[in-house]
Amino acid sequence: MIEIPSDLNPDLVPLAFLLGTWEGAGVSDFPGAEKCNFGQSVTFSHDGRDFLEYHSHTWVLDNDGNKVRPLESESGFWRVDKDRKVEVVMVRDDGVVEVWYGELADQKPQIDLATDAVARTAASGPYSGGKRLYGYVKSDLMWVGEKATPEVPLRPYMSAHLKKVVTPEEVAEMARNLPDMPDDGIAFFK
Repeated sequence: MIEIPSDLNPDLVPLAFLLGTWEGAGVSDFPGAEKCNFGQSVTFSHDGRDFLEYHSHTWVLDNDGNKVRPLESESGFWRVDKDRKVEVVMVRDDGVVEVWYGELADQKPQIDLATDAVARTAASGPYSGGKRLYGYVKSDLMWVGEKATPEVPLRPYMSAHLKKVVTPEEVAEMARNLPDMPDDGIAFFK
């Protein structure tokens, strides 16, 4: 279920499905880079202004699912206009800054993005642009990313399946909002 916080800027309601902390795992595979499974933690938050703040951290996983080392980190700001057009400004730990544009799908919580501008520091690797697809599917957040370099045409490179993290405070609030249970406990299962 998608909740819309009472203090969320009204302009951001179409992006409310992103709010929260999400964790899960995915795969990374791109020519010239290590192919691996990775873990990910993503947070989308707001402070009442007209943007969502975004933070993502990924780490390489070994065959047993244990953290090996950091993989990538990125942070940014997400906005949406009245026509459901989405813009994202993002900075990554490897020295890349991107401006992404896209839109929300009609009648479903899905966002297609493509880079419009890319700036790189001298320390960053080759990169010329990308695409991303985010979707809210059966209460989970899924995404797939594509990237291109001057040597490699646009192709998928990372994807992940994330589950929403529920805090103890959120569990307590859910419990307070449960309807009264039948006294015998059996009628609930009929």
